[in-house]
Amino acid sequence: MSLSLLSYPLSSQNQRVNGYEIPGDEQPRIFTTNNLPKGSDVDEIIWACYRQIFNEQQILKHHRQTALESQLSSGQITIREFIRGLLLADSFRRLNYESNNNYRFVEICIQRVLGRNVYNNQEKLSWSIVLATKGLKGFIDQLLNSDEYIDNFGYDTVPYQRRRILPQRRMGELPFARMIRHDSYHKQRFVGLVSDDSAGVYRKVLLLVPTFAVAALVATIILVAV
Repeated sequence: MSLSLLSYPLSSQNQRVNGYEIPGDEQPRIFTTNNLPKGSDVDEIIWACYRQIFNEQQILKHHRQTALESQLSSGQITIREFIRGLLLADSFRRLNYESNNNYRFVEICIQRVLGRNVYNNQEKLSWSIVLATKGLKGFIDQLLNSDEYIDNFGYDTVPYQRRRILPQRRMGELPFARMIRHDSYHKQRFVGLVSDDSAGVYRKVLLLVPTFAVAALVATIILVAV
């Protein structure tokens, strides 16, 4: 028996306040198929979907869903359906669902799907109950069918972190996915400081182990003969 989503109090967050900012470089770039993009524009939208759902740390070639990409490129499915396919993919399940508890997984999905942080522990508990009773597919469907998702992203817009930067503040909120980046100067300084000698050590071990084994065998034969 599945339970309905329990009620929880809302907390104050930037995304709950309507904004009247003038679009600029500090505002998030919105990827959408409303303008019927062609060619490379569709590839950028697909890349934005992967970056939003998997984050840069988990984007690998073998995690690509080529069938879904083809369907989105040909207009057979919407961005919302493409996002759903990524969330239900085996790679996303393995990297995020199976490696975290329900509370952490709920937090990850709310950040990446709804574009905001969780309000409080009560919201984590409420969505965790949905996850436990309806399973992963039912949980993902309820997130994507929620009024909050439809009102903010609809069917044709890639989710993004909402209102991360406010013009009246000197610094914006940190992004949910944080990954260290180094410019060319620091990359050059790293050269030679860190080296992986595991392959050389492995070859030495492969050479020395048989040598010691043969020496021990010869010594044993000599002792037995004496």
